[in-house]
Amino acid sequence: MDLVIVGSVAFDAIETPFGKTDKIVGGAGTYISYAASFFAEKSGLVSVVGGDFPQETISELESRGVDTAGLQIKKDEKSFFWKGKYHNDMNSRDTLVTELNVLGDFEPILPEAYKTAPFLMLGNLAPAVQLSVIEQFDKRPKLIAMDTMNFWMDSALEELKEVISKVDVITINDEEARQLTGEYSLVKAAKKVLEMGPKYIVIKKGENGALLFDRNNEVFFAPALPLEEVFDPTGAGDSFAGGFMGHISATNDVSFNGLKRAVIMGSATASFCVEKFGVERLQNITEKEFDERVSAFVNLTQFDITLDE
Repeated sequence: MDLVIVGSVAFDAIETPFGKTDKIVGGAGTYISYAASFFAEKSGLVSVVGGDFPQETISELESRGVDTAGLQIKKDEKSFFWKGKYHNDMNSRDTLVTELNVLGDFEPILPEAYKTAPFLMLGNLAPAVQLSVIEQFDKRPKLIAMDTMNFWMDSALEELKEVISKVDVITINDEEARQLTGEYSLVKAAKKVLEMGPKYIVIKKGENGALLFDRNNEVFFAPALPLEEVFDPTGAGDSFAGGFMGHISATNDVSFNGLKRAVIMGSATASFCVEKFGVERLQNITEKEFDERVSAFVNLTQFDITLDE
């Protein structure tokens, strides 16, 4: 097992200025798994669904190298459901419905084959759930990454800080970084988060790109690719995480330069996600399209300059 992924596998109903959907497949674990499957040969998904979740989606994930032995199926219960509406700026949204269902009492169970995986991606779940996964490993993974959100900062801050102290990488957006640290400057916020334990922090800025910081005061910025059409930003952050960790697990490179490349791969993956509703675009990326997208990212920042001596 190259990579273990923990996160919700769920249903979403989404409305944006460009359209709306009925119930479609969503959830952080789903987006991360699809994105990571483009890089990782073998990943394992840890989550829970109800009997209403489509078997064809589970089968398709398995066909992409995603092992589902860690996916609990509670046949007599319903899967997690979220409904939201995005504002015109596509950066803010209103949650209309949240039904925890099977996720309300989710206790992750790692299959034996998962307990020695070198890489772990903890999707946005309750800190207690994230911590229980870390504690089930036979030995500490080479790199542990986590995602979280402001809800847990409001409701479970001390548990969240405990998880943060045990991971190598945390990915959060700029608003969350400011809330977690009380610092408006993202440079100061990054330093405070790194003092909590992680070696690296990725601060996601949506359409304004992403920042990578480490403890040695090294900083890397990846721009966001200007897109003609953005249909649905749901899952973009999870797709970033999947591309990021999928690439690291494929290269086994946890150096700062390795993470820089992973940020670009994650950004490229996320840029596909927003082009369609749900996971539809992630299901249909070709290798040629991905290579062209990565080249576009490189061209955004590549330039020659001669400085006068």
